[in-house]
Amino acid sequence: MKIIHKSILKELLVTFLLTLAFLDSILMMEKLLRLSRLLSGVGASLFDMSKIILYIQPQLLLLTIPMSLLLSTLLVYGRMAQDNEIIVMKSNSMNLMNICLPVIMLGLLCFLMNIFVSFYLGPKSSIKLRDEITRIIAERSTLAIEEGAYNTSFKDIVIIVKGKKSPEILEKIFIYDNRKKEEPKVLLAKEGKLFMQDDFSIGLYLKDGYINITKGRNTTELFFDSYKINLNLENEAPASKKIEFTVPELLQKAMDASTYRKRASLLLEFHRRLSLPSVCLLLIFLGPPLSLIAGKSGRLGGLALGLFVFTTYYTLLVYAENLVIAGKLPHYIGAWLPTISLGIFTFFMFRKENRR
Repeated sequence: MKIIHKSILKELLVTFLLTLAFLDSILMMEKLLRLSRLLSGVGASLFDMSKIILYIQPQLLLLTIPMSLLLSTLLVYGRMAQDNEIIVMKSNSMNLMNICLPVIMLGLLCFLMNIFVSFYLGPKSSIKLRDEITRIIAERSTLAIEEGAYNTSFKDIVIIVKGKKSPEILEKIFIYDNRKKEEPKVLLAKEGKLFMQDDFSIGLYLKDGYINITKGRNTTELFFDSYKINLNLENEAPASKKIEFTVPELLQKAMDASTYRKRASLLLEFHRRLSLPSVCLLLIFLGPPLSLIAGKSGRLGGLALGLFVFTTYYTLLVYAENLVIAGKLPHYIGAWLPTISLGIFTFFMFRKENRR
């Protein structure tokens, strides 16, 4: 029996790691596309992007670990069911719990990994990600502005400079600001200095300049000795701040929240850090019964069934959380309703298969 369990566990681990890498690469593409729009304009290097990819991983693992656990179980046990290995095991007096022992071992490992990621590694990596992006923007944004060239790194703004005294100090600056479509601006200045601000934005101090503002048929002209303009790279930060909070910080900020919406959002984040790892424990007992169904339709059937389960779960998760934000459900019910529903479904599936 130890040899059988060892063989199944080895196959499960290999399939789990391959599935984890596949799902991680798919989910990472969306985040990388969003971050590349933020960082490509300031000339982020390959090494910078590699570090950002590393810091993104914990955020993805909370989702990909449970998904990989279920899909690897469906693929491995589905293959065993298709080859009649499950029937042979049952004919040798092995009950379903005994057959599931390798999944239990892998599921407990996944649960512990997700708890570690959820409570410690996730907040730490989110802070590192924010700091790294801030550092890249602060160090490389000035290099993106080249002498005598059109610079369109900043949304709805075109910048042309004739010279640079230093990486931060620009000379003879022309700026076309079209962020307010009804009031486009043209700015001219003899000199300007770039500086880093909070919220992933860059400031530009201009000296000895001129502003032309057009609104309809009216034109306003202003002369200034000094003027400050904000150059926003993106409208929103690449990571929500609540991801960066530790559990005590989440609970404290929820208590201090001034609005219901903000308090509910923080409490949902706290419960999510508990409920997502708990899903791994449910999948231990859901995977093998589902794999016996999927085994009749091959590997593609297992993948389709696994993706259907997670699509249903995450759809219910998002819907329940939206009901909480809207004030239609208490936060503790909305946060745990999808997990409880999945638990009830798991109980009936496992009980039904165990009685066969």
